[in-house]
Formats: sequence, structure tokens, C-alpha cells
Amino acid sequence: MARYNNIPLFTTPTDSNRRYTVVKYPSIPRGSSDIYVYTTKGDRFDILALNYYGDSSLWWIINRANPGQSSDSIYPTVGAQIRIPSPQRVATILSQYSELNGTI
Repeated sequence: MARYNNIPLFTTPTDSNRRYTVVKYPSIPRGSSDIYVYTTKGDRFDILALNYYGDSSLWWIINRANPGQSSDSIYPTVGAQIRIPSPQRVATILSQYSELNGTI
């Protein structure tokens, strides 16, 4: 799946099975330019990311910016107010992600 493309894989000398590494996410503090929306039935983090960032693979940014939401679901709680970090902040967030995970 495309959302796993940037997660590094590893193998060991005794086990050739490919495994995903543990992903570390940067903290995403509130910003004055953040957008707040109330979710409705059918909303998904990937669709929100596509609408606001033009890239559905950035769904995790919106999910991680809202610690009250389940981190293992792509669906936000219906009726919840969620924070969407402004598109201008995405490059900084991605840079922090890369630093934490050793990816480019």
C-alpha cells in the first residue's frame, strides 16, 4: 500500500524476512494558522489530507495532530472538532519526520 512506501524496511543476517521498522512521529504543536473542522460521517484522514494538502499519504499528519483520535484508524470520530495543521507547515513536519526516521 502506498502509505507504507516511506517506512524503512530491515532484515537481519539470520532472518531474510523484510520487516518494517518502528516509525517515530514528530510532535505537532498548535499553530496560529491551523484549520479546525468538525468531522461528519464518511470523513477519513486520508481524504482530509488530499483535500487540504493534495496528498492522501499525509493522513498521519492530521491524525497525529489530534491525540484524542485513535492512531490506528483512518476514520476520525464523527462530530469531533479536529485540528488540521496548515499546508504551510507540512514541509517542516516532513523534515522532522525524516530526521527522526533517517529517511529523505
